[in-house]
Amino acid sequence: MKTALIFPGQGSQYVGMGKDLAERYREIAGLYEEADEVLGFRISRLSFQGDQDFLRETRNAQPAILLHSVAVCRLLTKDAGITPAIVAGHSLGEYSALVAAGVLDALDALRIVRKRGELMYDAGLAQPGTMAAIMGLEREACDEICRDVSGDRVVVVANINSPRQVVVSGHVEAVEEAMTRATERGARKVVRLNVSGAFHSPLVTSAQEELVSYMRTFTFNDAAVDVICNVDAAVIRKKDKIIDALSRQLTNPVLWSDSMKILLERWEGDIMEIGPGRVLAGLMRQIDRGRQVRTAGVAPEVERFVAPSIEVT
Repeated sequence: MKTALIFPGQGSQYVGMGKDLAERYREIAGLYEEADEVLGFRISRLSFQGDQDFLRETRNAQPAILLHSVAVCRLLTKDAGITPAIVAGHSLGEYSALVAAGVLDALDALRIVRKRGELMYDAGLAQPGTMAAIMGLEREACDEICRDVSGDRVVVVANINSPRQVVVSGHVEAVEEAMTRATERGARKVVRLNVSGAFHSPLVTSAQEELVSYMRTFTFNDAAVDVICNVDAAVIRKKDKIIDALSRQLTNPVLWSDSMKILLERWEGDIMEIGPGRVLAGLMRQIDRGRQVRTAGVAPEVERFVAPSIEVT
């Protein structure tokens, strides 16, 4: 069964993620064991029973989310006959999408996103910043606010998640002023995000060059299916274009709303969110209420398609 697959990004993590899958499926238990060995620490323990604040750290959240997404995708594609027709992932989730599209080996992707998370975490320490979600204002209004607030401080639009949900990123004081101005202009809700840096902004430029150099030590393949990259909201398949898109992703906005519009134009069939949480399904309701997104992340959702391989006692 061909299905469009979309993968969540940072912020979807939670303590206990993947535990029910590892308990029910031998293959997933083995995958987590491999990941522990590859990363040199027990990401399985961190995911299954770790401290919430420690899991939330960028360097930990990113590999944990990717691993969970890859685990679910592996069960559905190998054992349930679900075939990706087109894939996309929100920021970090793009790496999960690339695994599903055959561009990256799963464990190589895990190594890359661990490095990505470390570099982004370090960039956040070197150039402190934050992010805030603005609900109820269109991108043009948020762009204008950022231009008005910016000067010797940085604040930019970082994510366009839906037509009425925009995230801004930059220096703490600049983001806080942008939040105030957004409220004054009639934003329905403004929330500062619990992140360790100003991601998708110039403040994390220091991470970009080193990440690209590290990525180039791994083997990338051309994609077996269409991949919608969120830095351009464009369909790509060639490995060189994929690496280029990933290299620009850290410091440029995530064009998620535009990416989903392209997906909806190119694909009329089922759409499934693969991995922890239901954030992307919620965003789709804001982008196009007529298109439903099914979710697959916890064992009961996966077991609609795949029977457990380990006896549960």
